[in-house]
Amino acid sequence: MKILILHREPALWLNALSAVLGLLVTFNVGLTEAQAGWIVAGVSAILGAIAAALTRPIVVQAFTTLVATVASAVAAFGYDVQPTTTAAVNGVVLAVLMFITRGQVSPRVLGRQPSGPQAV
Repeated sequence: MKILILHREPALWLNALSAVLGLLVTFNVGLTEAQAGWIVAGVSAILGAIAAALTRPIVVQAFTTLVATVASAVAAFGYDVQPTTTAAVNGVVLAVLMFITRGQVSPRVLGRQPSGPQAV
């Protein structure tokens, strides 16, 4: 049984949720640039790790998570930019990487995995 969320792959939903949460941080909610940066990078890392656990191969989603988190962190902490820029960088990186890696991942299959070679 494949793990699907609303009949879609979990990586798509979780990466989209990460981008949306990053966008929500940019609205004037009283956060400093550093706080917004930590939230965007943290949400990207946590939801990306969950998506990697729910997809196969893990490496593709782990790479997407790493790039998105590093891009957000560099935008937030490497330069003096507004939270909107940090969220925009995160959203663009996630969108581009989801588009590129879409055909490379599939939902994890639940159930007992074969332990050895199978006869065909």
